[in-house]
Amino acid sequence: MPRTYPCGGGPVRLVSTGWLLEHLDKGIIIVDAQPNVHDYIEEHIPGAVYLNEGHFRTHMGRQPARFVPAGTIQPVLRSAGLKKEVPVVVYTGVGAAKGWGDGLEQTMVAYCLARYGHDSVCVLDGGLDLWKTEGKPLAKEYATAAPSSFRATERNEYFIEYEEFRRIKDRGDVIVLDARPPEKYEGQSFWIKPGHIPGAVNLPWQDLMDEKNKALLRPEAEVVAILEKHGIGSDKTIICSCGTGREATNEFLLFKFYLGYPRVRLHEGAFTEWVSYPDNPTVTGKSPR
Repeated sequence: MPRTYPCGGGPVRLVSTGWLLEHLDKGIIIVDAQPNVHDYIEEHIPGAVYLNEGHFRTHMGRQPARFVPAGTIQPVLRSAGLKKEVPVVVYTGVGAAKGWGDGLEQTMVAYCLARYGHDSVCVLDGGLDLWKTEGKPLAKEYATAAPSSFRATERNEYFIEYEEFRRIKDRGDVIVLDARPPEKYEGQSFWIKPGHIPGAVNLPWQDLMDEKNKALLRPEAEVVAILEKHGIGSDKTIICSCGTGREATNEFLLFKFYLGYPRVRLHEGAFTEWVSYPDNPTVTGKSPR
């Protein structure tokens, strides 16, 4: 699994801070996905436009965090100046102003851009915090977003809807991964029911990331060892799930794009959708079943 590789050859790629520094003036678009606009105002990578994950989901029916239709997000992506043919680099940080960042903002926004039709999305390995640690340049001047004609479409093959999920989740050739922390997977948390979806294997997304920087992927050998420990291979259909579909974007990008596994889906509704149906059972404790 390469630590860095250039934009342009696939929907989502991982790039290093060194690669981005070399390409700052090469016509790419940089998206700052920090959770609060004050973080962007305080400091950002030169030339970055601000676009956070809050644009991509809304309450629909009884689901509080559904991904919006393509037609809803299209004006937002146009206003930000995104173009399908121009590589976009997405990054986040803990946030100098608010400190709310957890590292998932960049995988969530990167997933969404690819989901809605962008053809060249790059995730900055290590994000803004590594960029700052390495002494690379920061800016306070706001970039100018030139409106574009971006046409948003949905890549339906990336995600799995509720009915299909229920139908296939227990098949022998399918593995469902729950990316939440163990305490949420095992017991009571925010949700109306405790535990996890029956059969889901706990693979906390943070285990795959650096201990101090949750936007930085662990070294390849460590990632491979974690996957082997959980019995995760490319021979199965991998369904990445979590609480609301956000944490699972980290693992979806890893399996589908960085590792190139052939059958990977994101369970966008996740545990929130599952427990909205009163008859659906849940399991508590460490065991999937």
